[in-house]
Amino acid sequence: MLTTLKPLLCGALLIYAGGAAADSLFMLQSPAFADNGMMDKKFAGNAKDNPNCTGENNSPPLVWSNLPQETKSLALIVHDPEGAKGLGVTHLVAYNIPASATGFTADALRDGKGFTGGKNTPGNDRWHGPCPPPGSGAHHYTFTLIATSLAPDLPAGLTREQLFDKLKGKTLAAAGLIGRFGQ
Repeated sequence: MLTTLKPLLCGALLIYAGGAAADSLFMLQSPAFADNGMMDKKFAGNAKDNPNCTGENNSPPLVWSNLPQETKSLALIVHDPEGAKGLGVTHLVAYNIPASATGFTADALRDGKGFTGGKNTPGNDRWHGPCPPPGSGAHHYTFTLIATSLAPDLPAGLTREQLFDKLKGKTLAAAGLIGRFGQ
């Protein structure tokens, strides 16, 4: 009987250990949409000079958990790899996010609260919601949260590429979330 219980006990321990490990993963989530789920139109951009920007430019709430212990600051990039006909569009470059933060409330990214703004593709320092052209399908807006060992004192206005240069050798982990949007 012991020989039949041994595999069951080992399997149960592996399942328990796997669940415990999943609980400690660095995670990024949004209460507004599931990972790889569709984002509401209210999160789309509303730039008056772009007819593809048909939303309200609200920014979604985000929450994260289980930062690496050595984290001193965080950075958040939102990038659409299908944007600009495959060249990509960066919708947000945010950094100097304190390690004590656990998320952003709705519209905090739009309003510039809780981070230093870098320069996104449209040229501003805050959330610029999705503006995909009609007929281009649902684009994938990749939210990447990066835990860093850097003190939160980087200068404002860094582009995505400039931020990545500053983060080389200073990143501890990253967590991702994808929101989709199309017209």
